[in-house]
Amino acid sequence: MSPVRLFRRVAVAEAVTWALLLFGMYLKYGSETTELGVRIFGMLHGVVFVAYVVTTVLVAIDQRWRPGRALLALAAAVPPFATLPLEWWALRRGWLAGSWRLREDAPAGTLERAAAWIVRRPARGAAVGVVAVAVLTGAALLVGPPTA
Repeated sequence: MSPVRLFRRVAVAEAVTWALLLFGMYLKYGSETTELGVRIFGMLHGVVFVAYVVTTVLVAIDQRWRPGRALLALAAAVPPFATLPLEWWALRRGWLAGSWRLREDAPAGTLERAAAWIVRRPARGAAVGVVAVAVLTGAALLVGPPTA
């Protein structure tokens, strides 16, 4: 999967889970029907949020994004649905290449070596991504869920 497709899929998933969480919040606070939506969709959104962060960091390293660009992409996950216009804008601005640079180029530095290790074997990269999301989500839950 190319950086464009991966980033797009995770950005869209992040926006969809925002919509589900907002719907769950409506059920809890608006109609006072149930808080089950917030529990389920909140957890789902949290997991996808972490996946978006992990994906953004990997893409930023591979595509050699400047720190400001990477921070902007990470900040887009905070407001609801902001990952969608960010992804569209990034595509139009040429931030996202059709292939992984580090599959061919020699990595320079520790971060690029780690990213190259991930992108050169897609199955291994997917497994590392799943483990990273699980560990980071678990750490976030240990710190404590967000309170309303």
